[in-house]
Formats: sequence, C-alpha cells, structure tokens
Amino acid sequence: MARHASPVQSLLVDDRFDGDVYAHEPLSRHTTYRIGGPARFFVRANSVGALTGLVDVCAAEGTPWVVLGRGSNVLVADGGFPGVAIALGRDFRTLRFDGDRFVVGAGASLSSVVQEAFKRAIGGFEFAVGTPGTIGGALRMNAGTADEWIGQRVVSVTTYRPGRGLVRRRGDEIAWGYRVSSFAADEVILECELAAEAADPYRVRDKMEGNLARRKGCQPLSEPTCGSVFKNPEGASAGRLIEAAGCKGAEVGGARVSDVHGNFIVNRGGASAADVRALMERVRAAVLASAGIELAPEVRLLGFEEDFPAAARGAGDVSADASADADVDGVRIGERGRAVPSEANAVFAGGVDGTLAGERGRVSDGEDRVAFASEERGEDGRRG
Repeated sequence: MARHASPVQSLLVDDRFDGDVYAHEPLSRHTTYRIGGPARFFVRANSVGALTGLVDVCAAEGTPWVVLGRGSNVLVADGGFPGVAIALGRDFRTLRFDGDRFVVGAGASLSSVVQEAFKRAIGGFEFAVGTPGTIGGALRMNAGTADEWIGQRVVSVTTYRPGRGLVRRRGDEIAWGYRVSSFAADEVILECELAAEAADPYRVRDKMEGNLARRKGCQPLSEPTCGSVFKNPEGASAGRLIEAAGCKGAEVGGARVSDVHGNFIVNRGGASAADVRALMERVRAAVLASAGIELAPEVRLLGFEEDFPAAARGAGDVSADASADADVDGVRIGERGRAVPSEANAVFAGGVDGTLAGERGRVSDGEDRVAFASEERGEDGRRG
C-alpha cells in the first residue's frame, strides 16, 4: 500500500473488508444502457458492516459515493464517476416469507418477490410484474402505477445514514407518492417487510399476464435502454408529447428515439452518453416548442458536470452524499426526514436505483427476465 493511501483505499485493500473491489471499473458493465465510463472504485459490499464502514469513510473523507445496482434507470457519463459506486451483495439478497409478510433484503430482485407471491397465491404485487430492479430501488422510487405502488405494501423499512446509524421505520412513517418517497439522499435502504395477503391465484395470474403482455406490445424490450427517459408531466404522457413533436426515430450518433415508444431512447450499438444526452436535449426542446411543456428527466444522470435547465432538472444529480434537507423536485422535506409530495409526478432525490449488479462485475440478464419482461411505463403514460 502506498504511503499516502486515502482512508477509502486503506479500507478497500484491508483483508478484513467483506466485499469485492474493482478499481476503474467501466460502469457500462453495470447499466442496462451498456453505456458509461469507469468508476474510481466499484465495490460490492457483502455485509452490513462492510457497507456501513465504507459509507462512513466516504462521508468522512468527502469522497463521492452512490448506491448503484443493476443501473436500470441511470445514464453514466462517458468520463465515468470519480467516486465509489456501491452494489449490495450477499447479505442483502435475502427473501423469506414470515406468515403474513415478506422480509426482503434491498438487493433482492423485485421480480423474485413477485414470483414468490404468485407461488403462494398472494395478491397486491401484480403491478410489479417485469420490474428489472431490486427492492431497494423499487422502494426509493416507489415503483408502481398511479393507483398501485409498492409503498402500499410496506410494513417497515430498515435504512442506514452516515453519522445517524441504523433506523427502522414503519411504512406509515414514510411519505409515498407517485414516483416519490421521502428517503433522504444519503439514506441507504437495507431491508424491508412487505405485507402479504391471500388472493385468488387465477386472478393474480390473469393480472400479471395482462400487464406483461401490454408491456411487450408497447416497449422496446429487445434493445438496451434505461426505461422511461422523461417523467410524465401532470395529466399528460411524455411518450405522446414526444411523438406529437415529431421526435420518434430521431437519432444522434448511436442513440435513437424508439419507434415503439417515444419515451424510450435506445442504444442502437456504440451509443455514447454524450449521444443520449444530446438527443434528450433535442427532444426536450422540441416538446417545449410544440406543447409549451418542459420535460424533466426521469433517468438519473451520473458523472455529468452540467445538468439540464433548472426548470427541467429532475433527480438526475445522484451524488448520494448530497443534502436532503431542502425542497427537491416538488418534495418538501419536513421533520424527522419525512416528506410531503407536492405533485403527483415528483420523484425521489438521491441514489440511483438501489439495484444490484450481476456477479463478477456484469449485469445479470437472466435472473429478472426469465419469467417477466422489462418494466416501464406503457403508452397510457402510467407505470403498470
């Protein structure tokens, strides 16, 4: 070890550190876009002790850090991320059924919970069929539709914040809204309990199959994407606005607005983050000119020095050590870390998606896609 190694470097080379460390790891290997430059360190923390120790050291040293998992809704800059990208490993992948609830680690795939609910004839999770991420990401973004979302199923959540420690809160102590939750920017979700209620197994199956068929029919599931690029403005569909502005099929380099769904930008092969970012700006400007509506990005932007115009700025700033004690994207942070959503289409601030990358530094394509396809909004503008 070099004489002047930083505290973060010293921790990561310690044989006692329970995790896997990759220096200068290309984040294109950890995003569904297959785009992104290297992180200074990519770390899979396999235990609570390893995770909390790493987050504490990063916070104390002022090293940027972010919880990045499957990367299903993130665009990483071509220059990469100059900090520590963290994935949740072994001890965060647990899933067990405990009578009237599921107890799930934040790194477990949401699809595994959906499939377990199906096997046990438990309803209330049909809306999540096909979700490619993990429980941590689903909770942070309150995945679901305008009518059903995962926050409705939450009995409790255990989280960690540097300097504040472990906290376990009831589900009703967290504010949930459409595409929004009140978790702080530097709050890492570790585990949750989800209410499980018996249901008619045939009805559960029919709802799942219907949701999956609809997504297959209106989303470019066979191409690399980040899912929905822009948030739906209140009372409108971003996809329809983009189509009306004549942007379907528009291209910049290897990036193209999908012919299947206007709110998806696909990587046609070799697309750079700069290509996608430029195309996003072209689409945003076209919709503003044609409809007078400023679209805000839903995809999280990681490693970019410049953001979108202030009116269009979403939760793309994903520096996880950013302050959460302010108004962010229509979410008023109040006492005891709670928030009151001021708009139905507001999104969370902080983190990327809380999801988990695949083994050996590669995105796992099979685990979440064997039974279900990728999940995003349909043409009706709702996630579902």
